[in-house]
Amino acid sequence: RHRIPDLLHRLGELLLYHRPERPREFLIQVLERVKAGKRAEGEYPYLMDEDNLAAMFSLLDVVGQGHITAAQYREALKTLGLSTEDLQFGDDVNITLDVFKEEVKKKMLASWAVY
Repeated sequence: RHRIPDLLHRLGELLLYHRPERPREFLIQVLERVKAGKRAEGEYPYLMDEDNLAAMFSLLDVVGQGHITAAQYREALKTLGLSTEDLQFGDDVNITLDVFKEEVKKKMLASWAVY
C-alpha cells in the first residue's frame, strides 16, 4: 500500500549508481530531497542526469538520425523502471532528443511523487 519495496529498490539503485563513501548520510539526503520535492521546495533525486539521458538516446539512435521510434522509447522507459502507461506517442511518431529528455524527466518525477 505504501510502496515501501519500490522505494527501497530506488534507493538501492541510487546507492549503486553514486557509490557514496557515507551511504547512511547519502540515503538521509536522498529521503530529504524526496520530502522537499513532494512539498515543491526542491527537486527529486535523479538517477539519470542530462548527460546520461543523451548517452542513452545516442545508443538507441544507432544510425544518428536524430530521433528514435516510439517502441524504442517504451523500451528505454522499461529499462529505467519507469511506467509505460499513458504514453502520448503513437507507433508512427519519431521522438527527438529534446522530447526524450523532457518526457523521461516527467516520468522520473511522477515515479518519485508517489512516496
